[in-house]
Amino acid sequence: MQIATFAAIDIGTYDVFLEIFEISRKQRIRSIDKIHHRMELGKDTYTNGKISPELEEELCAVLADFAQIMKGYKVDAYRAVATSSLREAQNSLFILGKIRQLSGLEVTILSNSEQRFLGYKALATMETDFNKIIEKGTAIIDLDGGSAQVSLFDKDALVTTQNLRMGSVRIRERLAGIAAETPHYEMLVEEFIWNELLSFKKMYLKDRKIEHIMLLGDFFTNAIFQNEEERASRIISRDTFGSWYGKISGHSPMELAVKFGIPLENASLMSPAAVICNCLIEMMDAQKIWLPGTHLARGLAYEYAEAKKLIKVSHNFENDILMAAKNIGKRYAVNRPHIQNVDMIATEIFDAMKKIHGMGARERLLLKIAAMLHDVGKYISLNSPGQCTYHIIMSNEIIGLSHAEREMIALIGRYNTEPLPRYDQFAQVAAVSQEEYLKIAELTAILRLANTLDRSHQQKVQQVHAALRERQLTLQMTVNGDFTLEQGLCKDKMDFFYEVFSVYPILKVKRPM
Repeated sequence: MQIATFAAIDIGTYDVFLEIFEISRKQRIRSIDKIHHRMELGKDTYTNGKISPELEEELCAVLADFAQIMKGYKVDAYRAVATSSLREAQNSLFILGKIRQLSGLEVTILSNSEQRFLGYKALATMETDFNKIIEKGTAIIDLDGGSAQVSLFDKDALVTTQNLRMGSVRIRERLAGIAAETPHYEMLVEEFIWNELLSFKKMYLKDRKIEHIMLLGDFFTNAIFQNEEERASRIISRDTFGSWYGKISGHSPMELAVKFGIPLENASLMSPAAVICNCLIEMMDAQKIWLPGTHLARGLAYEYAEAKKLIKVSHNFENDILMAAKNIGKRYAVNRPHIQNVDMIATEIFDAMKKIHGMGARERLLLKIAAMLHDVGKYISLNSPGQCTYHIIMSNEIIGLSHAEREMIALIGRYNTEPLPRYDQFAQVAAVSQEEYLKIAELTAILRLANTLDRSHQQKVQQVHAALRERQLTLQMTVNGDFTLEQGLCKDKMDFFYEVFSVYPILKVKRPM
């Protein structure tokens, strides 16, 4: 039986965390060791905009120790990631260089959407409970020191995910100067965050019924469970949460530390975290709350096991990414039948051209999302849709995509209607390599051709089959109606396709029998 040993390192807002896993098909993902080091990197970042030299040195020393621990376990692979405390720090690149020099570890700074997707994958490792719960209206509240991510599910499908900049450390530091002036700290926090919560409710909840909430975050002690049944299932009622919330309200961090037997630093974050969760629970009127106790590190292990085919994945994560993109398109009133037609044609062309472009499943996914969102800019301006499309996509997180991938989609959407600049000009607008520029050009060429074949937005192309032979791509299309407009307007798109691929598209049109 193949067993892999994997290490996950999470450089978080208030601690640095190492978890060692054993992964096999039989036992799936099993944690064998966990090491925490308390370090409030977020306090420096959210207060001063950068991490102090003292904390830099401490972080490098801790990671060097982690590297030695990993050697002791003889891990097969590791992944080290950092979240908002480094993502928002002005000196983040310098810190990554020092970590590499002093510990030998390569650290990746996750975008917010990548970070939350890993938390979501950590939940999915608990397959039976997770899949059962999201069958009904469900919200995942992923709370850390920097922000809260709220993801809504309905009938096993991701409806929307939004990031609210109201993490426990961020709020504690913002209110530090006035917290001592009131005996009602919880009311102060609630007043501080309420406007953002109200905006979220108006835009995304409306009449949506939320039956279950999943709370991610390690702010909740075992004292929240009232009996062994709750402790075993980790599911509590709304009344149980309300009772626990009442026990911590009105107490200072020192009193909470003594009462629950936790470090003072943890206790100082408990109140703001509890207020955020309580407000969201009240607003959503949810009756059941699941506290799975998972960590982002488990999501890293899940991704590794998935990539190495050590476990069988039952949940379709790619569909969640597509659903998130689909709901952005819906918000900006895209023409759904047109989008579906363009997607059908574009993916058929992409698959037929694999020998030429050499791209894989991830780029195919980016193309599908670009097809879904290429028209969103028309919601803002019919005169400059490309530029508006770019800004809309860059302003909307798509869970599971990195910042670089989202920018690639935004650029494909922009240059679907605007001339693609030469690389030297392009590099002044976007920080992309020559390889990335070529991918953008290739995916743009495919999208342009697919889009022009539904120029009338009447979905005349009912079926399409693409076949590559030598330097020609033959598109055999079954069309319904007069195809004169599409054939007449596609020459410049076909010329651009040839310029990018050195392959010329040939259209063969037939009418349905």
